[in-house]
Amino acid sequence: MEKIASWLLALFLSLYFSTLTAQTLSAKVLDAVTQEPIAYATVQLKKKGVITNEEGRFNLLIETDFTPTDSLFISYMGYETLGKPIREFTDAVIYLRPQPIELRPVIVSNKNFTADEIMDLVKKNIATNYGKEGSKRRFFFRDSHHQALQKMDYTFVKSTIDELNIPFLDQVLHSLPKSSSYYTEILADLYEHPTEKDHKIEVIRASELYDKNKELDMNALEEKFNAIIKANVKPNSYFKVKSGLFGTKIKGEDFDELYKPEKDSLDAQMLEKELEAQKKKEVERKTNFAKYRKKTVARMLQNQFYLKDAKVNLIQKTRKYEFTLADFTYFGADAVYILDFTPKGSADYRGRIYVNADDFAIIRLDYENIKPIKTFKLLGISMNNYLSKGKMIYAKNDQALYAIRYLEEEFGTHIGVKRPLKIIEVNNHVKGRNKQNELALKLDMATTSTNKHELIIFEHQPISTATYDAFAENNTVLPTYMPNYDPNFWADYSIIEPNKAITEFTSE
Repeated sequence: MEKIASWLLALFLSLYFSTLTAQTLSAKVLDAVTQEPIAYATVQLKKKGVITNEEGRFNLLIETDFTPTDSLFISYMGYETLGKPIREFTDAVIYLRPQPIELRPVIVSNKNFTADEIMDLVKKNIATNYGKEGSKRRFFFRDSHHQALQKMDYTFVKSTIDELNIPFLDQVLHSLPKSSSYYTEILADLYEHPTEKDHKIEVIRASELYDKNKELDMNALEEKFNAIIKANVKPNSYFKVKSGLFGTKIKGEDFDELYKPEKDSLDAQMLEKELEAQKKKEVERKTNFAKYRKKTVARMLQNQFYLKDAKVNLIQKTRKYEFTLADFTYFGADAVYILDFTPKGSADYRGRIYVNADDFAIIRLDYENIKPIKTFKLLGISMNNYLSKGKMIYAKNDQALYAIRYLEEEFGTHIGVKRPLKIIEVNNHVKGRNKQNELALKLDMATTSTNKHELIIFEHQPISTATYDAFAENNTVLPTYMPNYDPNFWADYSIIEPNKAITEFTSE
């Protein structure tokens, strides 16, 4: 009878596992007391795991090398770690309980450390806590871009082309999308050179989520505008586009081809360089999918706090920050110091770091700017990079070194234009007056755009120079376009769960 019972149990577990491998575990992690979602909690199954999103949601793929008796662990700073076999996670909501603070011997012995002493120990242990070898990382990356047209007004001054009239200009304004969103998601492997700053990428799967109709409207409007221009210009004409002190010459037969400005200044060169960089970035984003994402991911990884090029450089430039010991807590069984940092002088960021009290490794860093990162204003054109914030979360890998698990960065830019605009047709081959046609306006417009990058590392393994050299990039995988969010697209993969804005996105 016992043998039959054992056989039935084994059969049940086998059947359970056979269905489990084809599924994912999806749930929402909440605070057991406040019922609030817990963002960026670590969800770990053996050596693989994910991070909950800002709404506390996660989606974990159950693969074939797991069994129902394997334990899943969910942990977050200041909460009791929850660990139990996968088969016991049957609810869509998982609660974590706040962890009571008890002074362990390590805290008692170290409690007199000042914030500066803790940072000295962090710097001293950088080499032993964080690895620098070449690696292969399996990652998921999401780029969320939003743009809003906050203001678009004009004053009509003059037009000698009948079609370029107030109704047409009103149509232009009406066709401009008041807001737009664009999401890119990719799953890929990143190969990092052991000694150089070289990277290679292999895209596994990718998607783009946006409204194509808005682009089509703009294309149709551009075609109509070009048709009006071509129908009214004379042979050998060119256009002068003037706005304030700037003048740009444009051929009549090719309205999109720009020539050198007629007037110049150091400020004008700076502005032109900045706008050209923005344009080049947008072209590269659209035309070279894998290369652009590789550059973005590599740049994010180079921005880690302990590296030389980091914008929040807490190691090489500690003197630029004021550190204060705010509190301590636990992350699982590990005691953690909580330090706040603010700039002493020219630094741009403030934030909070969490330091393991045993090995003095920074296991999490949150930062935000306290002043605009870059501002520019010239002759009615203004640019303000008003937002720059992010977070870094680390976990130990198989080599007992801390490796980045999650990176997030968010940027915000405000652009304003308030200046006159003239489009003048000039023809040197026509006798008499060279000026043929003219359109004159006064523009008053403003846009705000934000970009949020999320990078989660699922796997991390060291590689040699030979392995790096042997891998050849062949990125033929292009993103799948989605007019509406499709929850089945990533059904067979572990990713960081999309937020509500993404799941509810739909083309109009």
